[in-house]
Amino acid sequence: MPPGQGSSEGWMLLAPRGIASRVAMCVGKCSRIVGPCLLALGMLSVAANILLLFPGGTSKYLVEGHISKQAKAMPGVWGGGITVLLAATHITAVGWRCSGCSDCGTRRNAFISAVLSKLALLGAAACFVLSGVGLTDGPLCFYNASERGRGHGILWDYPFLDAGSKEPDTRAQNYLYDRRTWSTCLEPEGIVAWNVVLFSLLLLVSTTEMVLASLQILNGCLGCLCGFCEGK
Repeated sequence: MPPGQGSSEGWMLLAPRGIASRVAMCVGKCSRIVGPCLLALGMLSVAANILLLFPGGTSKYLVEGHISKQAKAMPGVWGGGITVLLAATHITAVGWRCSGCSDCGTRRNAFISAVLSKLALLGAAACFVLSGVGLTDGPLCFYNASERGRGHGILWDYPFLDAGSKEPDTRAQNYLYDRRTWSTCLEPEGIVAWNVVLFSLLLLVSTTEMVLASLQILNGCLGCLCGFCEGK
């Protein structure tokens, strides 16, 4: 055997293993970061949606049924919350169990994390869409219909949705960008700001969840090939 041939062949055999080990270490580190982040975002999403059901911190309007359709649909609970928390719990548990390169069934768990992350992505996307609709339509509130050109008397309805049904640009100008119109809603007190803040928060949270879930899908696919830990 020519001098150096054995060492060169050994290096060629070890090189792919070294690359796979480095990828596996990156996969594990990514899981230990993404998992806790999704846990925090999932809990924040649930909290924001629950607050939407209690305008002003009171249960009166929930009991009376005077809550907007999008809030009652609770996209932040089942969409940006439960589906994301299921994936986050598994990702976090697997990431930290494998931090010491213990026997944790890395490829199987990587596949499961990828599947759960896809469900989390769908849930967060649903939360994003419904929250956007809730923000655009405006809150359900008690207002003077005659002031909005919709009959006479005071009633419960969506005043800003009605105002924008024919002129969407006017709705955006009068509602989202003109706080002077927020006084249209007489009850619950401060409901417009309540809805805008919480639905905007759900939009921000669900967007971040979609980004992290997409990252974890890719991470899980790499984990199926390389595992989570060096030497796996």
